[in-house]
Amino acid sequence: MQWQLLAAQLINGIALGSTYALIALGYTMVYGIIRLINFAHGDIFMLGAYFGLIAISTFNIPLLPAMIISMCLAALVGITLDRIAYRPLRQSPRITVLITAIGASLLIQSLAQLIFGADFRSYPAKAIPIKIIRFGSIIVTNRQIVIFGTAIALMVLLHIIVNYTKFGKAMRAVSMDKEAAQLMGINVDRVIAFTFAIGSALAAAAGILVGILYNSVDPYMGSLPGLKAFVAAVLGGIGIIPGAVIGGFFMGIAENLVVAFGSSTYRDAVAFAILILVLLIKPSGLLGKRVQEKV
Repeated sequence: MQWQLLAAQLINGIALGSTYALIALGYTMVYGIIRLINFAHGDIFMLGAYFGLIAISTFNIPLLPAMIISMCLAALVGITLDRIAYRPLRQSPRITVLITAIGASLLIQSLAQLIFGADFRSYPAKAIPIKIIRFGSIIVTNRQIVIFGTAIALMVLLHIIVNYTKFGKAMRAVSMDKEAAQLMGINVDRVIAFTFAIGSALAAAAGILVGILYNSVDPYMGSLPGLKAFVAAVLGGIGIIPGAVIGGFFMGIAENLVVAFGSSTYRDAVAFAILILVLLIKPSGLLGKRVQEKV
């Protein structure tokens, strides 16, 4: 029946959208702090998937500890990337930093291919043994529930960190006025590194969830989800955390509805069609406000 297909695709879209939201949060946090589009963020998502895969399949670590390990390693990668590639260019033109981010993305992909190989790899079934759950005529898998629940838990944790911790207050201060925050004694470089760490950790968690959802990991898996998550961040309002969440869920649901009621050929194109529409109609995003810059 048509409504059953719609319900199934909405469930699939929510599961996929929750991973897009986690990746988009990294984009929007970094942009909110230093006005940088970190195009290497999708590749940290890919590294997180590999870290989790190795922890589970090679060292037989259960999913939750494996995810924590992967998030910690990805956080270190994010901090290292900021320290080596971005911090020396803090005062450079934005185009210089943007090109550096693209170069860092290609470098991480090449290193991943060299270290992990170019072949597709799969998460073992023991990561989350699949079970079918029925709600009347609607079918849901336990993997979809775990993915959605994990994503929501991480988003709530991020909300607590940003709004109720000392580092979160420092992040908001740096986002509003970097120079004034520095004059108030805030270590701006440390706050930026902390922001990269959190964003990278969330991307790593999303990498594991996507690896389990689609049962496929490869060195280039971060390119397209990274771009779609960037579109989600722009859709919600780049630099606005709730906007990234809304944009992520919107992208996941839209993508699955296009596959169900249109054609899978347009699955990836829909993201960029949405980006063009947003830029034409409301460039500041759904939750963004138009800001006039003085010359």
